[in-house]
Amino acid sequence: MIEVKDLVKQYGSHTAVRGISFTVEPGKIYGLLGPNGAGKSTTMNIVTGCLAATSGSVTVNGHDIFEDPKAAKRCIGYLPENPPLYGDMTPLEYLTFVGEAKKVRGNELYTQLREVMEITSLTDVSDRLIRNLSKGYRQRVGIAQAMIGSPDIIILDEPTVGLDPKQILEIRELIKRLGESKTVILSSHILAEISAVCDRVMIISHGSLVANDTLEGLEKTANRCDRLQLTVRGDEKGICDVLSSIDGILNTEYSLGSAENEFDFELELEKGMDVRENIFFAMAEKKYPVVSMQYEHMTLEDIFLALTDDELLPDENGKMPSVEDILSGKAKKKYDDAEDVLSEEDGSESDGSAESDEMGKTDEPDEKEENSGDEYKPLFGGKD
Repeated sequence: MIEVKDLVKQYGSHTAVRGISFTVEPGKIYGLLGPNGAGKSTTMNIVTGCLAATSGSVTVNGHDIFEDPKAAKRCIGYLPENPPLYGDMTPLEYLTFVGEAKKVRGNELYTQLREVMEITSLTDVSDRLIRNLSKGYRQRVGIAQAMIGSPDIIILDEPTVGLDPKQILEIRELIKRLGESKTVILSSHILAEISAVCDRVMIISHGSLVANDTLEGLEKTANRCDRLQLTVRGDEKGICDVLSSIDGILNTEYSLGSAENEFDFELELEKGMDVRENIFFAMAEKKYPVVSMQYEHMTLEDIFLALTDDELLPDENGKMPSVEDILSGKAKKKYDDAEDVLSEEDGSESDGSAESDEMGKTDEPDEKEENSGDEYKPLFGGKD
């Protein structure tokens, strides 16, 4: 229904949207998620034809939003972050005005007005001035105006901003109802919003699309079965000897646990290898109690924070790292390599400017210093 290709928007030297591409399929609720200032509203404004793009294309039901804007806009109902309401009108008057502006006439207009007011629960307040309505009801009026004209696609930009918890739940239920008959794109920076109502999520960070998947798909990618978190109580060297003797463990790091003679391990495993039983029986044989053992788990919040990390760097083509690389920790970051940090500190990569000196500073401890108790120690394998 919507196809976006290589969308770019620049404001002078600032690039707000960086080559975004995605496709919206019919009958689903899409969540456009990202931090404030990530480029969500700019993208929505371009897709709806309210803002010109620097480059790229947007096609809505086969109509180019720039070449054939009238036909494309007929397919879209749009609720901006700040709904364009007229406070001196009643909801019925305002929605009638919107319907006439969209060239809906006669019995068709009457039918649509009755339908959208029922769906948005505005019937009981249809004759009250909009300025006297609560924030929640004004949002409902905004959603109702987006539905006038029977568009196939409803785009909502931050629909619950400024609402109280009860109103938020009501708007979410309304969005779910819309999703039963429409394609909905919901722009938000609130994780709970997206997870509660959306079938698919697109995450934008620094103007780039860094993820486009279902929530289940993102969690499956993030929560791999090749990293195991283990807490064991016993002799430090003895535990390390046991782990080094078990096949399938590629890399091991550990730190002091919360109790005496307790150690927290983070194990990197060969793909497809389940070593939990081997670890359990090997530790039991040495009489080292296994306090806990579980695969690494990332919540949706963990995934979001990882994908929108300010320290992530694009590749040589200006593209952001893949979801797999980011969530596995393989994505390039500022000063992620200790050698880069050291070269910055000794000036070998510096141009001598104050900016370079400032950027070269790091809070990393000197490699010659001994590890403190809460720092991870490599046991074997090492990290690349």
